[in-house]
Amino acid sequence: QVQLVESGGGLVQTGGSLRLSCAASGLPVTMYTMGWFRQAPGKEREFVAGISWSGGSTYYADSVKGRFIISRDNDKATMVLQMNSLKPEDTAVYYCASANFPWRYDMGTMSTPDYWGSWGQGTQVTVSS
Repeated sequence: QVQLVESGGGLVQTGGSLRLSCAASGLPVTMYTMGWFRQAPGKEREFVAGISWSGGSTYYADSVKGRFIISRDNDKATMVLQMNSLKPEDTAVYYCASANFPWRYDMGTMSTPDYWGSWGQGTQVTVSS
């Protein structure tokens, strides 16, 4: 049983920062690429950022590149999304995800939901103006 649990969401002002964490269990985290998606009300789920199984490679959506930083600590089985310079359009439920197969390195295809096998329950991020 794979379990991914997000935490750290909340309400922040425009220009502020927020740190999201994802705690993983039930899978060998050293073998799985992980990432973050977000979904706003009435919109489709959107890829935000991904990080390779080793943590050596990262991939960001254009909308967050330069503002968000993804990282992971495999010893602690956690993944972090540091969000800076937040904008109202960042408001969404943020989901942690793990890849559908181990040892994935084809990070150019991470934007499609088919890449991912397990999802967390989501954490709400609200950015006020």
